[in-house]
Amino acid sequence: MMCLWNLLFMRSNPQPGLLFAVIFVFVFLLHAPLLQLPYFWDEAGYYVPAARDLLLSGSLIPHTTVSNAHPPLVLAWIALWWKLVGFAPVVARSAMLVLAAFSLMGVYRLAESASNWHVAAGSTLCTALYPVFFSQSSLAQVDLAAAGLTFWGLTAYLKGRWWATAFWFSCASLAKETAILAPLALAVWELVRWLASRGKMRHLWNEESSAGPQTRPGILAVIIPVLPLALWYAYHYARTGYVFGNPEFFRYNVAATLNPLRFMLALLLRLWQTLGYLHLWVLTGGMGLAMLLPAVQDGGVERRRITVPIQMVFFVVILAYGLALALIGGAVLARYMLPVVPLVIILAVSTLRRRLRYWPAAIAAVAVIFAVAWFWNPPYGFSPEDNLAYRDYVMLHQDAERFLEARYPMAHVLTAWPASDELTRPWLGYTTRPLQVVRIEDFSLEQVVSAAEFRSNFDVALVFSTKYEPRHPLLERWQTWTQLKRKFFGYERDLPSTAAAQILGGHIVFSEERKGQRVAVIELERGPEIINARR
Repeated sequence: MMCLWNLLFMRSNPQPGLLFAVIFVFVFLLHAPLLQLPYFWDEAGYYVPAARDLLLSGSLIPHTTVSNAHPPLVLAWIALWWKLVGFAPVVARSAMLVLAAFSLMGVYRLAESASNWHVAAGSTLCTALYPVFFSQSSLAQVDLAAAGLTFWGLTAYLKGRWWATAFWFSCASLAKETAILAPLALAVWELVRWLASRGKMRHLWNEESSAGPQTRPGILAVIIPVLPLALWYAYHYARTGYVFGNPEFFRYNVAATLNPLRFMLALLLRLWQTLGYLHLWVLTGGMGLAMLLPAVQDGGVERRRITVPIQMVFFVVILAYGLALALIGGAVLARYMLPVVPLVIILAVSTLRRRLRYWPAAIAAVAVIFAVAWFWNPPYGFSPEDNLAYRDYVMLHQDAERFLEARYPMAHVLTAWPASDELTRPWLGYTTRPLQVVRIEDFSLEQVVSAAEFRSNFDVALVFSTKYEPRHPLLERWQTWTQLKRKFFGYERDLPSTAAAQILGGHIVFSEERKGQRVAVIELERGPEIINARR
């Protein structure tokens, strides 16, 4: 960390090649202990199978998993690395770290264009260490890459580089479809600017800045990215008969989310993820307190702020993501907000530099607090993919599934997704051979009782926590919130392993826990010799 700190804070305008090399080495060393981990959750369920299909068959439409209509750019990047280096988790994770380093360079260039290299340095460091960005950096998923390409698009936009703006936003939309939100928001903003720039609000555009009206790209540059995304959807429809993925995917992410109350709740969650989630409140709260102080003067001149026009551009993009992703998306995942959280970080770092004399000390404190959140699980429910809780999940499942493979190689295993894929697809990294699986939806009381009625169909059960459950959650006594989660966000409480064993008519032969997550193997009362004799 000191190497990156010295480069960013002791030297202005580092060469692009040197900057990328240092950032990549920095993130690679931080992630080195994680690179051999098997694939986790959505990696195993969609992204890795889809990229593997592309590698083996050359098909942009996956056939070993149901297509979700995600554009193929990142999957093609992973498949290319597998083709050149070899099919292994370490290769896919290293390929993603290259994209993470490129994304951090985008944060640096964007902050430098909006402010100066000091703000760029602090923003890059904070973004790299922010738990959600950190954990997503080596995961074979698409959100971080789409965010990074969006940063490059915004940088080109602020510099008035028309074709570069169209190119980077087009690449971002081909990394993930929701990245089209940024250029569409800017298209609306360009139209509003054109209509209102001569009115009473003209100061929002005419303040002297590097992003004044004379240097901004026109509306065409931010409309062009719609075309490649539309072509992808046309191709997907021609091959599958569906535009936005399979019907169940569309129902879960669009049709089932169009409820006013759900929208308001999801909007509050999006606001929390943008401003406070996993210690982000320390930085944004510091920004709020710093606003009470006068600007620091250097040689009698106040340190400059990010100009109002650029702040408005940032606000428009943040608002578009918050509103759109509160309206659609069945799972309200924090990684979906990665394109806008670094914009908040840039604004906060700029404010701290402008109003605190010893602002590097504040940035250092934030960096340490962010790093602590890699390991510290909060007292509220969160997705394990947002910090190193995902490593705990993977290690728990590795241990349990190796136990299953060694002791019950011929058994029929009752379990839920994603363990069902982990057991049947050895190339995900959990087993050396496929096991036979009987799948249920989850480990709620209803599902386990239903499975018990057909216990002759399976011999053992692999039960695990499908979500992180803190020991004493902040809202555990608020029954209304629990009911709302069940109604709008698909929340179901997992049965304890002992209760599941009692209902299924078996006993626990393996159990392990890590920081609020657990896994257990339950053997039905039939005897291991009968189980291993099954064919």
